Amino acid sequence: MNRLLTISTAAFAFAATSATGAFAVPVTFGTNWLAQAEHGGYYQAVVDGTYAACGLEVTIQQGGPQVAGRPLLLAGKIDFYMGGNMQQAFDAVAQNIPLRVVAASFQKEPQVVMSHPGEGLDTWEELPKADQYIIGDEGAQSFLLWMAEEYGFDLSKRVPYTFNPAPFIANKKSIQQGYVTSEPFAIEKEGGFVPNQFLLADYGYDTYSTTIEAMQDTIDKRPEVVQCFVDGSARGWYNYLYGDNKAANEAIKKDNPDITDDQIAFSIAQMKKFGIVDSGDAEKLGIGAMTDERIQSFYDKMVKAKVMPADIDIKKSYTLDFVNKGVGLDLKP
Repeated sequence: MNRLLTISTAAFAFAATSATGAFAVPVTFGTNWLAQAEHGGYYQAVVDGTYAACGLEVTIQQGGPQVAGRPLLLAGKIDFYMGGNMQQAFDAVAQNIPLRVVAASFQKEPQVVMSHPGEGLDTWEELPKADQYIIGDEGAQSFLLWMAEEYGFDLSKRVPYTFNPAPFIANKKSIQQGYVTSEPFAIEKEGGFVPNQFLLADYGYDTYSTTIEAMQDTIDKRPEVVQCFVDGSARGWYNYLYGDNKAANEAIKKDNPDITDDQIAFSIAQMKKFGIVDSGDAEKLGIGAMTDERIQSFYDKMVKAKVMPADIDIKKSYTLDFVNKGVGLDLKP
């Protein structure tokens, strides 16, 4: 209670001072991939002044295939980093790295498994009998192990995913990993059909995703900055999903000229359809919400599947001090 009171008091003073225009704290947020609609809430909060309203001057530093973002966070070169899911945070604890997840922008991991319709692979229960599983190395060491443990998928059927949809399109008896906001769009354009899409989160892979990570030193010394960034991001996501997102999309395209309007529109529609951002805990607690129970549940599953060791103090991987306050719920239609 004292911790929360201290943060609230500091945040109030921070906001009051910033409202006078006395200062703006420069903050850099590193994303883990090229600019896309899946980053839309953060871009929205920059372009519509949401971050600025509580005293932050936020720069989004986009990631990409040649960018190692988390080391920049550890080195103090950026203030916040976009994590993938809770597994990376657990790994950080195991390596004694003092970072914590301070919010989870996605309630659901966007990871899907896709199959060809009408080929006897139209239900989740039928997927294990596919001829081959096209899964990348990272997936083979994480969610595929969980799929094998929980649902009997055969690890010997796995072949590498090279981010080329051609092998999946050619083999109608195969299944392939993908992000629900991305690969189905590519399959439809290149293969001429809409694949079956099975969101792992809907079958028990209950990690939070697209997390906001901060170093413990930042949390300890600048809690008001963390609170402003978490709150601003939540409001940004509500405005991006339910409001006018044209300026945010233009900013995304400026940073990533290769992305198209069609891809952005598809990704937004998929995030809404599958409840990637606004579902589960977020429906009552606000976007960014996390609970001890959900995080413990995911960790237990990773231990059972032998993805993670059983001796990690996962309470060191996150903090609930900055979330679950219903911020932005008033912006939802």
